[in-house]
Amino acid sequence: MLKRLIITGLTIVCALSFTIPTSAHAAQNTHTVQKGESLYKIAMKYGVSAHQLQVMNDKQGSMIYPGETLKLPVVPSESEKDLLARLVEAEAKGESYAGKVAVATVVLNRVESDSFPDSLYGVIYDGIQFSPVLNGTINEPAGQESKRAVQEALAYQGYDNESLFFYNPSKASSDYLSSQEVTTVIGNHVFLR
Repeated sequence: MLKRLIITGLTIVCALSFTIPTSAHAAQNTHTVQKGESLYKIAMKYGVSAHQLQVMNDKQGSMIYPGETLKLPVVPSESEKDLLARLVEAEAKGESYAGKVAVATVVLNRVESDSFPDSLYGVIYDGIQFSPVLNGTINEPAGQESKRAVQEALAYQGYDNESLFFYNPSKASSDYLSSQEVTTVIGNHVFLR
């Protein structure tokens, strides 16, 4: 009986420890402006540039108002950066550096979108979205170029074409994707929103 109670308790603790980071991460994607704050102060608080906050929130100037909700760029942990770099390595192997940046950008855009999970882990492991997750190549280490591409995509948040999808039409076909708006084509990948 005691053994069952301990196992049940451990199961609950483990379940909570896996769900709490996702909800905490979701809360970090926005910031509610408080009296006395400026874009600069908010940017410093989250370690991003004030200009990036302006762009992400369609601000022409620096005026913000108490109670206003601002979107924040995704600021991943080191392990999340590594996960994203491994996905980029596997998805964009043989593609140009720009193509690798664009693949990383799609994942970041999905984290910010209401149509996808609110974390990098959630987006990457969301069903059958990415073939490297299905075939296991995501477990292989990322090269330096893929790591640099992730860093550039993180710095580029808010400046892109809002692509949420990409595919290689010579390897895959999809009625759904063919009905989406093409944002750009880089190498063998078509990017869409």
